[in-house]
Amino acid sequence: MSIRVIIADDESLMRSGLRLLLGAADDIDIIAEAANGAEAIELARELSPDLILMDIRMPVMDGLEATRALMAQTLHPEVLILTAFGTDEFVLQALRSGAAGYILKDTPPEDLIHAVRAAANGTRTLSPSAVESLLGRDTTSATGMAGASNWNSAPIGPDPLEPLTTREREIAEAVAQGMTNAQVARALFVSTATVKTHLARIFYKLDVSTRVQLALLVNERR
Repeated sequence: MSIRVIIADDESLMRSGLRLLLGAADDIDIIAEAANGAEAIELARELSPDLILMDIRMPVMDGLEATRALMAQTLHPEVLILTAFGTDEFVLQALRSGAAGYILKDTPPEDLIHAVRAAANGTRTLSPSAVESLLGRDTTSATGMAGASNWNSAPIGPDPLEPLTTREREIAEAVAQGMTNAQVARALFVSTATVKTHLARIFYKLDVSTRVQLALLVNERR
């Protein structure tokens, strides 16, 4: 069964390129295109797609606002953010808005197709560059504005990963770096089934339900 996708981007050339790229996959069907967030919402109501590939900066309504509006609906498609901007603030806003993942436009074509499939199937995906941005939140610019809050100035609280075993921590850290179950399995020399079992326990212990929530929890404790 094909994954029904709407592409939302204000650049017609980008939409055309994404249509050609994703349309080449036999399990992805591009059903419509939108030039802004408002159009994406309207098309989603009309066509009930499985996923919207959403840019952030668009006229009329940007991708973050559109994502929040879509997630507020009882029945809604998954939203995969595809943008040129990998700053930590954009990543966090997108994920907190309910996006299924955050991918940069320089992502290799095969990785983008994988991300679309993963998001449509409920697996959250973060571009490695987006993960690096989150991990770098504890750095401050020498030219930063006076009075700006420092990430490291927050009081250190209890370690949210404390309930995890050493192996579960390793897996949680790997997931937060954007690794797939197969990549984690290869890195730790275990089976994919073992990784899935550990992840189920991690989700239960930390009271999270998605890889994105786990990644945020791991990265925000740094």
